[in-house]
Amino acid sequence: MSQTKPANLTNDTVKHDTLFTTPLDKAARFSFDEQVVACFPDMIRRSVPGYGQVLAMLPIFARRHCKYRQQDGSGQRVSRVYDLGCSLGAASMALAGEFEAQDLQIKAIDISPAMTTQAKTLLADNYPAHNIEVITADIRDVELEPCDMVILNLTLQFLPAADRVAVLEKIYAALSDGGILVLTEKTHAFDEQYDAWLVERYYDFKRANGYTEMEISGKRNALENVLITDTLDEHHERLSAVGFARHLTWFQFLNFVSIVAFK
Repeated sequence: MSQTKPANLTNDTVKHDTLFTTPLDKAARFSFDEQVVACFPDMIRRSVPGYGQVLAMLPIFARRHCKYRQQDGSGQRVSRVYDLGCSLGAASMALAGEFEAQDLQIKAIDISPAMTTQAKTLLADNYPAHNIEVITADIRDVELEPCDMVILNLTLQFLPAADRVAVLEKIYAALSDGGILVLTEKTHAFDEQYDAWLVERYYDFKRANGYTEMEISGKRNALENVLITDTLDEHHERLSAVGFARHLTWFQFLNFVSIVAFK
């Protein structure tokens, strides 16, 4: 097991999330730009319940399902892992912190140049010996190589609904037999009353983490038509449709869920 300590993404160098402390133009839309990158660790910590627990489980899943089925450029047996929609590379760092450098080949991909620029720096500073490639690209356009594990954390929800099946089909085709997909998403409930309760408790979670009513409302408006959720059933139906015979919800915290799908 690697002895390298994981990067501290919530230290004093990380800015407090104040993006929505003042009223915004109602037409303004959320984007993963330099302003978001600067405060992203704080935003995630205060906005996504259970995010730390999801990250902590990734190396545990990898230990079970990454069986060195691929080869790196030198012919060394490795497990290739994709971190799709990697943002600042937190999932990649969670894995690198628990695996020796020669064990994994990690490919971290994100469409935002602001995110990948910072991710490259963080990963290089904290895990210089690890084989981690950070790629700026749209995951819909990237051809995936054979792999043992794919991480899709809070990413599918930002793609147009019509494109989600194709991305999952590509992931299924790339996974080796015995490999896994870890899919983490914000969801909504089919039952309106149940959904309203979950949403209000989620806002309570944000209030407890110091967000004001203006900030909660401002971010909600900015994400409208940008982040489009599915129901949990829709996620499972889609996974079945692309070929995953087994998939289960292993984690749920309010309206956030994480699913593991087995090839």
